[in-house]
Amino acid sequence: MASRNGRGTLIAGVLAAVGASVCCVGPLVLLGFGISGAWISTLTALEPIRPIFIGLTLLFLGLSFRKLYLMPTDCAPDTACADPRTVRRQRIIFWVVSGLLVALLAVPWAAPLFY
Repeated sequence: MASRNGRGTLIAGVLAAVGASVCCVGPLVLLGFGISGAWISTLTALEPIRPIFIGLTLLFLGLSFRKLYLMPTDCAPDTACADPRTVRRQRIIFWVVSGLLVALLAVPWAAPLFY
C-alpha cells in the first residue's frame, strides 16, 4: 500500500537524508546529550558518501512530489484517496517533511556555528 499513496518514497527520502547528515548530526546529538570523547571525530567516516545520500534524498522527494501533484489519481468513490481532505493532509505532510529534510541536509554547513 505504501507505493500506492506515495508514502514509501517519502519515507525513503527521510532515511536518505538521515544517512546524508549522520556525519554531522551524530556528533551534535551526542554532544547535546553530554557524551564526548576523541572517538566522536571518527563519525565523519561517512562524509565521502554524503553526496550519494543527498542525491537519493532529492530523488525520493521528487518522486513524492510527482506522485502527489503531477500524476492523476485513479480512486474509487468510496476509497480514502477520493477524499479531498486526505489528499490535502498528504500534501501538508509532504511539505513539512520536505522542510525538515532541507534543514537536516543544511546541518553540515551550520554545524561549525555550534562547535
